[in-house]
Amino acid sequence: MMKKLLILSALVFFAAQANALDIHSEAFKHKGYLPDRYTCDGADISVPLSWSGAPKKTKSFVLICDDPDAPFTTWTHWVVYNIPADARGIPEGGIKGRLLAEGAYRGINDFGELGYGGACPPKGKPHRYYFKLYALDAMLGLSRGANKKEVERAMVGHILAEAGIYGLYQRK
Repeated sequence: MMKKLLILSALVFFAAQANALDIHSEAFKHKGYLPDRYTCDGADISVPLSWSGAPKKTKSFVLICDDPDAPFTTWTHWVVYNIPADARGIPEGGIKGRLLAEGAYRGINDFGELGYGGACPPKGKPHRYYFKLYALDAMLGLSRGANKKEVERAMVGHILAEAGIYGLYQRK
């Protein structure tokens, strides 16, 4: 009986994992280095991202990219919210200068601009750039140009699932 229960528990666990929210990029591997083109040393365009496994009750997505290794504070590079529930990714350069899709808004990053601001650490050790995706059970009632803190406050109580990857970048 115990053996059957363990097998059943394992099947339930793996079934849940198969439907878990997942995010990845064709431009870099998780914990790998970001190509220069996505940084201030290159074209400074947003990385392509794809995702799958959103919960059935998803109404929208939020994407936040930040650098916890920045001097003094975590630096926000990208905030996108109210991404439609049927979206499965963001193409390379897909947010700079325009909306992703009707209803999706670019937030203000810590450069004081709307949209993506690429990796641009001071010379020294590599920094980590986290790309965090949240599946929400609601559209956020925020106007265009909200910052990360406003978006995070609005997400409270609405997060169904989250996923993340990070890339490294080091200036020489």
